Amino acid sequence: MVTHPSILLIEDSPGECELFRLALARTSIDVALYTEHDEDAALHFLQDRVIYHPKSSFQYSLSEAAGMGSTARVERGPSEAARSASKEATPAAPPSLILLDLKLGRRNGCDFLKRFRADARFAAIPVVVFTTSDDPTDLARCDASGANGYVVKPGTFEQLVQCVGDIGRYWIDRNLTPYPIGVRC
Repeated sequence: MVTHPSILLIEDSPGECELFRLALARTSIDVALYTEHDEDAALHFLQDRVIYHPKSSFQYSLSEAAGMGSTARVERGPSEAARSASKEATPAAPPSLILLDLKLGRRNGCDFLKRFRADARFAAIPVVVFTTSDDPTDLARCDASGANGYVVKPGTFEQLVQCVGDIGRYWIDRNLTPYPIGVRC
């Protein structure tokens, strides 16, 4: 199965999700972007990607927002009715990369990491913590919880564009995995 590479951004701030989407549009990386706003929704999304094929998708034109000629898709998992109707459906591909905000409201991203890494189906999906914290204790906790990388969010939009491009080029274009999660179409 050949799949399009994708990123799942787990971030509880809609404004930061939008900034990330706009920064991604300014890069040359052709990747679908999915967003979830909390740990439970992200785990449900990932389980849906392994078990069920989503029936709906929402496509945003990045060219309108950023003056670029690319697009990114944002998909949500299917509703309960769609799950019931598609028990025989082929699973959709899991994301090629997960970017995880460390501070998710009242919860900590390390809680997600522990739950996520406990599921062998997701073992090959890299998780990069993308956070404002440069505290060495947070870095050590994320590493111990199974993070593949830790990136401190930059302060300006131009720095964010550069950072998103660097992350995408490394994890989507350069990094090798034992089996392809997101292969170029």
